[in-house]
This record gives sequence, C-alpha cells and structure tokens, in this order.
Amino acid sequence: ETARTFIFDTGLAPAAAGAALGALRLLRAEPHRAERAREVARTLSARLIAAGLVASAPDAAVVSVRAPGPEAAVAWAADCRTAGLAVGCFRPPSVPDGVSRLRLTARGDLTDRQIADAVRIISATAPAGAAG
Repeated sequence: ETARTFIFDTGLAPAAAGAALGALRLLRAEPHRAERAREVARTLSARLIAAGLVASAPDAAVVSVRAPGPEAAVAWAADCRTAGLAVGCFRPPSVPDGVSRLRLTARGDLTDRQIADAVRIISATAPAGAAG
C-alpha cells in the first residue's frame, strides 16, 4: 500500500518468478507439502468457526475471516500483529464493498500449538460484529 501504482500490477519481478519456479520444483519432489498446507487451512477454518467467527471453508491454503468493515479489519490486523500474529487485511478496493476480511495463509510446517495460538489471538482481538 505504499506503492499504490503497483498494487494491481501483473508483471512479476525476476526474483519472484525464480522463487515460484523453485517452489514448483520442491512441490514436484515433495507433493505431501501441499496437502499438509491444505490440512492446516481446514483446521484453522474449523477452529475459527468453532470460536464463533465467520471463516471461509478453504479450497487451498488461504483462510478468510470476515470483518465487520474496512476500519475494523485494519484495526483487527494491527491488534493481531501487536499480539505477535501477522495476518493479511483486505478491504475495498482490493475486495468488493462489504467483504472486508483478514486473510491467513496456512503453512504445512505449522504445529498444532501454533494453530491454536493463531486462533486464540484472532478470537481475542476480534472486533464487535465479527462473530457469526
């Protein structure tokens, strides 16, 4: 958000293309890594929903958690970061009006303790109106 002219730029930097190629090579050699990331995402989603939040049912490694509005999403993400958890914050114009949310990217190397900590922090910092 500090380089607004590049927010929706589609050209990849050479380093990003090289990193993507390296990731594809790793996935070919170790395909279980992708399934583990999806498993972590499903676990995150289920636990966030059990905590009373509105979370997406992920098809891949990204879990979205609905925020009541753009300002609440920004404050929520900052509160999570202060508590030691980095989360993405998406709000208009990156998403349509009315669908501001936090986005979490699951990783296959997350432990059950780390997943539980993430759910605890997100739940504890949730703004009024975030519950389903």
